[in-house]
Formats: sequence, structure tokens, C-alpha cells
Amino acid sequence: MKQSLEQLREEFRYEKTNSCVQCGYCLPVCPTYITMGKETHSPRGRINLVKMVGEGKITDLSVLEEPLDLCLGCRACETACPTGVEYGSILEAARAALVRRKKFSAPVRLLRKAMFQKVFPNRKIMKFTGNAFWLYEKSGLQKAGRTSGAMKRLPNHLGDFEAIMPQAVSPAERKKTPNRVKAKGEKKYTVAFFTGCIMDAMFQRINRLSVQLLAEAGCEVIVVPKQTCCGALHSHSGEMEETKRLAKQNITAFEQAGVDFIVNNAGGCGAMLYEYGHLLEDDKEWADRAAAFSAKSRDISQVLVSCGGLSNLHTYPGELVTYQRSCHMTNVQKVTSEPLDLLNSVSGIRFIEMEQADMCCGSAGIYNIINYDASMDILDRKMKDTKATGASVIITTNPGCLLQMKLGIEREKLSESVRAMHLIEYLAEAAGIS
Repeated sequence: MKQSLEQLREEFRYEKTNSCVQCGYCLPVCPTYITMGKETHSPRGRINLVKMVGEGKITDLSVLEEPLDLCLGCRACETACPTGVEYGSILEAARAALVRRKKFSAPVRLLRKAMFQKVFPNRKIMKFTGNAFWLYEKSGLQKAGRTSGAMKRLPNHLGDFEAIMPQAVSPAERKKTPNRVKAKGEKKYTVAFFTGCIMDAMFQRINRLSVQLLAEAGCEVIVVPKQTCCGALHSHSGEMEETKRLAKQNITAFEQAGVDFIVNNAGGCGAMLYEYGHLLEDDKEWADRAAAFSAKSRDISQVLVSCGGLSNLHTYPGELVTYQRSCHMTNVQKVTSEPLDLLNSVSGIRFIEMEQADMCCGSAGIYNIINYDASMDILDRKMKDTKATGASVIITTNPGCLLQMKLGIEREKLSESVRAMHLIEYLAEAAGIS
């Protein structure tokens, strides 16, 4: 029993729970505690559950599954914590420990293996997925599915998400994407662009615009060919060994580029890249290499601001704009001012900060698919604050947040007067780049 308890303490990072003094400062910033009102669904409640496992007071680990599954992983609690509790590390370890012990049904086990090991990490499959969605649009299948009502009968409310997906990029346009783009004018930096998996498949236009804007700002941009998925979805799902494998593949690929920065345009991906140093800190062979990689990782807004911003940006005079902050950009990468600096450089804009701007929108990777009702409760609160600004444009910096806010616009029946855009889309529009 003693050996087993020691093993549990190590797996669940029990020693890190001792930093939590149960003060409750995390409660007002936790979206699930606010919407569910349960102590077990708060940061300190979840930490206490892990602590009880480490002390042998909880032996049925299934008790932890729902509280941990319903955590968004937004990490807002870390910014509010006065004692510096490493909640993200505790959550990551606990989820991985539960997954190692969980007996999934054969279909679920096979699906997880296929998605995490074969689909997300494979750039060819992800591009095929994007091309297939384009064919689905152009063939008339999309129109037929929507008009017939078939989309509404899809499981897990997938029809709701299908209705807000961005317009797909054609295979021919994908092939035009260059692997290297020279800087416009004086070169300020040489950067490697991280394409991501979902971003490359479904938001390829934002990736293309990102490369163009970086070049406009004075960056020579390299698209590293052997890069892969960042591993964020794997980490959130407790698949830590696969997360580490993907991290090592990316580190190896980007090391050879010899660039000033590794640039991403998705808050969730950026947070994962930023934490490679933490992820591999106990691996003697990879720790220094991972730390060096993380030190070069930047959100695109940081690099654009470092270059001096973009010139000749303008929009309709008086256009009301608000900004939905990416939790992982704010709470993990600590990137807060740069997106606002870029927005405020657009002439004609009227920026209005929403109440509780740092509160999660409820997207959290695929949380809004697997925990739809909980996610919608959080989204409805977010939309209340968003509507109060009167903004006609909602800016985001993460693909999940972008889809979630589009869904919120549809739920509030505001599609005729409000649009949600990625920051890069808005800046490109303001610069006259299509």
C-alpha cells in the first residue's frame, strides 16, 4: 500500500498541491465554479481531490473524472493565486494518471488512437481534411445537408459547429502557399511560422494572411516542412507520451531553421509551444533543447509589434470593436497588450473593452463539443458582456475562440449586425490585403 501511495503521489504531482492554502481567490475567476456553483468544480476543490488521493483518503479514482473533465484548463486561477500554485501542472498530471488507468471501450480506444496518433499529427491527412471540406462546400452537399435539416440531426450538436465553419480554401490555392517569403523592405527578423494542424486544415486563409502580414512588417518567413501538431489537444486529453513525442519532433524540425523567432497565430497552440520547456524539463536529453525552443516561441502579435507594427491601417470611421482574450495567450503566454496595440493602430476604430474580459468563452479546444451544455452556459455569460459593448466586431486570437464567438452570435441572433474575426483577418482587411 505504501509503495502504491507513493506512486500515486508522484503521478498526481501531490507535492504541488501543498502550495494551495484553500484561500478561495481562484473562485471568482473560475468559469465552471461560477456557472456550476460546486466546490468540486473549482480550482481549489479539484486540487483538494488530488490531495486526498495522495493522502490515501480517496481510493476510487473515478470520483475525480467529472471534476477534471469539466475543467476548461483556462488557467485563470493561476493569475489570481497569491501562493503561485501550479494548477496547470497538477491538472495535466492528474488527467494523464486517470487516462493511464481508464478502460475505454474498444471503439473509443480505437478512435482516440486514430485521432491522436494518425490524424492530428499528419499534415497530409489534415490537408486532405481541408480539401474534403472544400469539396463538401462546392459539390452542393453542404447546401443539401443544411436545407434538409440533416445537419441538425448530427450527434453532439456538430451541426451547430458545421454552420459556423469558415469558408474552405481550394486545393489549388493551398498549393500556392510558399515555403519561404522574403521581407518587404528592410529585414528585421527571420522567423519560422508554425502552421498548426486545425489551423492548416480549416483556417488556412488566416495562416496565409499571417505570413503576408509578417512579410509586410519586415520579417523573412520560413514554413518549416517537417513540423507537426503542437500536442495541445493530446495534453488536454491526458495523452502525455504522445504530447512529448510531438514536442520532440517540432523541436528537431525548428532547430534546423536557425531563426530569431518561432511564430504562431493560435493562442492554444502558442501556449503549448511556450510550455515545451516545462513539458520536457525532466528529460536530460531534451530539457535544454526544449527550453531554447520555448524561449523563441512568440505569438504573431508580439512579433508584429516588435517590428514596429503595420502601416496604413484603416476601417470605417467609428467602427465599434471589442476583444475576446484567449485564455492561453493571457494566462500562459502572458501576452496581453500587443493585440490591443495592433487594434488601436487602426485608424477609425472605437475600441470598447468588455466586462470580465479575461473570462473564458467556453471553447477550450474541443471542450465545447464534448461538454456542450457546460460550454454554452459559459458562452451565454460571455455574450451578455459582449452585447453590452454594442460592438459590431468581436476580435479573437484563437481558432476555438473564433468559432465559439461565432456560435454565440448565432445563438443571440446577431449575425446581421455583428461579426467575429481573428485578429489577423481584421488587420489584413484594414491593410487592404485579401
